[in-house]
Amino acid sequence: MNLLIPVDSNKRHEALLTTLDHSNDWAFIELEEGQIVNCTFYKDRKDIECWVETVVVINDQEYIWQFQEEGIAVLVAPTQRSIDEIVEAFLFRELHDLNV
Repeated sequence: MNLLIPVDSNKRHEALLTTLDHSNDWAFIELEEGQIVNCTFYKDRKDIECWVETVVVINDQEYIWQFQEEGIAVLVAPTQRSIDEIVEAFLFRELHDLNV
């Protein structure tokens, strides 16, 4: 399982979720058995060569059609901002699904 998160920096424990327009980096999070096994940062989403399963955005007003066209699930983190908070909320199914 993997997640793609637009963030404001490329520092693993300092990066915070931001809007798509204001993201400086993309955190590509790989999960196995409920644990983060890899966190890679990319400046441009197009540089990610792996298949992205889910993208997490900051609100439901984001411009998400490009993700939906690619078959990527889109989730909203209503209050979570750090990578760890988002992953935890994802694992406990607390993020809002925009694909419904």
